[in-house]
Amino acid sequence: MRVIGWLLMIETAFMLLPFITALVYGETDAKAFAISAAITLTAGVLLTFGLRPSRTDMGKHEGFLLTAMVWVVFSMFGMLPFLLGSHVVSVSDAFFEAMSGFTTTGCSVLPSVESFSHSINMWRSLMQWIGGMGIIIFTLAVIPMLNHSGGMQMFNAEVTGITHEKLRPRVSQTAKSLWGIYFLLTAVLIVLLWIGPMSFFDSVCHAFSAMSTGGFSTRDDSLAHWNSTYVTVVVMIFMFLGGTSFSLIFRALHGDVRPLWRNDVFRAYLYIVGVFFVMFVVNIILRGQVTDWKSVTIYPLFQIISTITSTGLGVCDFESWGSFVIALMFVLMFSGACAGSTSGGAKIDRILFLIKNTRNELYRCVHPNAVTNVRVNGKVIPADIVSKVIAFLCIYVMVILVGGIVLTAIGLPLIDAFFSAFSCVSNTGFGAGVTGYGGSFDLVPDVGKWVLSLLMLIGRLELFTVLILFTPGFWRK
Repeated sequence: MRVIGWLLMIETAFMLLPFITALVYGETDAKAFAISAAITLTAGVLLTFGLRPSRTDMGKHEGFLLTAMVWVVFSMFGMLPFLLGSHVVSVSDAFFEAMSGFTTTGCSVLPSVESFSHSINMWRSLMQWIGGMGIIIFTLAVIPMLNHSGGMQMFNAEVTGITHEKLRPRVSQTAKSLWGIYFLLTAVLIVLLWIGPMSFFDSVCHAFSAMSTGGFSTRDDSLAHWNSTYVTVVVMIFMFLGGTSFSLIFRALHGDVRPLWRNDVFRAYLYIVGVFFVMFVVNIILRGQVTDWKSVTIYPLFQIISTITSTGLGVCDFESWGSFVIALMFVLMFSGACAGSTSGGAKIDRILFLIKNTRNELYRCVHPNAVTNVRVNGKVIPADIVSKVIAFLCIYVMVILVGGIVLTAIGLPLIDAFFSAFSCVSNTGFGAGVTGYGGSFDLVPDVGKWVLSLLMLIGRLELFTVLILFTPGFWRK
């Protein structure tokens, strides 16, 4: 609770940006952010200085519990500006929007984002940017003392991937390095977008959204509003970088490019994008959907990268490309990009493990006495890690199935229920309108929004961190 208090004070500091935005544009929502910041700061101060724990060390149990709680608490206080703002939003809608932001899912229940103030749109984008690299990782970067009290447990509980690589000897130094790269790439993207047709405000919001692979936009028709090839290409490049492992980017920026080209996962990432691009283009040509050169070059490539990185930004009406393209997008949503990135999905790393292990099992059907192993990046992967990956993928599918079944019980149509569950667990955020439900999550009943919020959290923290809290053994000493 004391660490959560520190985190709430950090969240208060982040609320100052949309507060300043409201003052710059002379919006009444400045009051909403001032009150929200005051409430959040008060709660943070009371928890931090009002509690004196007898022990300051944290084990695995505390690390898992804290990591899961932080995302819920951040969303609870992050929803305050929506509740206190000039537009009336229900508690269910406000929490859903905040959780969707922090988990970088990008689902929205707001009927028209353009009708909301600049400050609210800034807060939506900023929430995604905070959640993209991770709340805990940011905290470890700014509060180094956590390095000695369970920092590694929290780092492992939040960072995406199978094995968590430390870039520096201390976990706080690793957190600073990751956030340093993240901040640098975001700053560069802001400048590049500002040079184009976007205003400074739109550039900042979309840089936050693209770099975090979140997908919130300040316009109802997303990037299609600008109809700019320049904007599309720039955002596409940085979405791709957002789906790349930041440890590889870290080494590349420090002059060591060899790990990038020797990395099996990164090569698979490039291969998947290339193969799916060819299939998209062939499908578009066969369906007679070619309108100009961009419809068979930039648009399909943008849609592929937007989907595989779980960003969800759009530049065209991809539904007109037919059901085959939608089916291919399901595959991209499931796989996601590289582990250690800001993207969602099951991650290419795990898919690679599964494919290589399946190939070994098929070989052993013919040669039962053969000794086989899974080798990635030239290293033999221990059997226990392979087993954990297979278990993860099975549970991942089960969570989608259970989520879809629960949503059908609430009253959603069958296809839309499972698509919405899939979209939220994979943190992609494509609206259920793809399957004809209406195009926005505001039509989902309130109970369904809370279910989808839980699915977003489970997907962002990669299942185990959240699901382990529901096991009786976790609570036993």
